[in-house]
Amino acid sequence: MIPVIIQRAVMQGIPLLYGSTGEILTEKSGHLNLGIPGIMYVGAISGVAGAFLYEQSVGPQAINPLLAILITSLCCILGSTLMGLIYCFLTVTLRANQNVTGLALTTFGIGIGNFFGGSLITITGSDVPSISLSATSRAFKTMLPFANKAGWFGQVFLSYGFLAYLAIIIALCASYFLNKTRAGLHLRAVGESPQTADAAGINVTKYKYLATCIGSAIAGLGGLYYVMDYANGVWSNNAFGDRGWLSIALVIFATWKPGISILGSILFGGLYVIPTYIPNITVSSKKLFEMLPYVVTMLVLILTSVRNKKENQPPQSLGLPYFREER
Repeated sequence: MIPVIIQRAVMQGIPLLYGSTGEILTEKSGHLNLGIPGIMYVGAISGVAGAFLYEQSVGPQAINPLLAILITSLCCILGSTLMGLIYCFLTVTLRANQNVTGLALTTFGIGIGNFFGGSLITITGSDVPSISLSATSRAFKTMLPFANKAGWFGQVFLSYGFLAYLAIIIALCASYFLNKTRAGLHLRAVGESPQTADAAGINVTKYKYLATCIGSAIAGLGGLYYVMDYANGVWSNNAFGDRGWLSIALVIFATWKPGISILGSILFGGLYVIPTYIPNITVSSKKLFEMLPYVVTMLVLILTSVRNKKENQPPQSLGLPYFREER
């Protein structure tokens, strides 16, 4: 039972890990992107659209697994990066309010996803409000060949598609980038004090654009993982739930450290799936369990505020627009 719960917790937490890693990179540049839920949604539907068009052109039985993964992933990255570019243009270039822009982007992204998702469902003529891309999903869910022979170890550590391992690799690389590289130091400087960074010759606008667009692309992969791996290639409108908001909560829980978000995503995923394994649980009790990640996040926020350690605090310029003329 325990290996199964851990496995499900990891699968549930991977979309959160993608979203939180992308948001951490964005926030390190000083931008609070509340559009992550919409970006993940657009990343998912962009990948679904690419997979659908490819399957329709060659037939589900004749698809090339590698080509299916490349097309789907590329469409996902392009769609989510475009959303990040829109956010950057509004908040960096036009200096629009970051909170309002992010919330508008979430609403816009979910609307775009539901519109195109509904259109694809209509094209297929399906009797149910969903579209299945099982052939492409099988390519994404391919496990290591010896996973089933390794007992509980294989079930806990080896029984996932490549996107799950990629999420962990990206989080570790992001942690190394932020703490061990010159570019990461410049990015953190931009997030802490863009005035000082600008005076030191760092291109503030470039770092803000790159961090936000790359962060959006990473977050979009979380949406793609949910559809192609967790949901077995089935797209249904409004089926993504609150995973985008949980990703933002995970950023606070991890105190803006991508490495900690790996463990935090598994914890959040575990809190999400545990009610499924409790016999005779009521609907209200299940909802209480689903609230726990947010409660834990608030407790962490309170503790970090009380302790007031510099390394556990958000970037000082987070959410504040930068006007070069005022430095």
